[in-house]
Amino acid sequence: MASVAELKAAIDAAMLHVQEGQLAVRCANEELGEAQLSLATAVEGSGHESVQAAQAALAQAAAELNECLTATLHAIEQAQTYVATL
Repeated sequence: MASVAELKAAIDAAMLHVQEGQLAVRCANEELGEAQLSLATAVEGSGHESVQAAQAALAQAAAELNECLTATLHAIEQAQTYVATL
């Protein structure tokens, strides 16, 4: 069985991976924002169904990335709470 110090170190390492994932999600969200803006500019005034579907899909993707960030923040908080009990 691992010592408390080893367990804390392993949890810290795991949370570092989570933070790296959060950075990637934030970068992806920024790229999506740029894609949404570019698409909106390119198709300004178009009411075509496909354009609306594309814009809705990008908005949904951005919302899901935000949900991902929220979930990972919660995971970090819970891990920190656990570590504090050790």
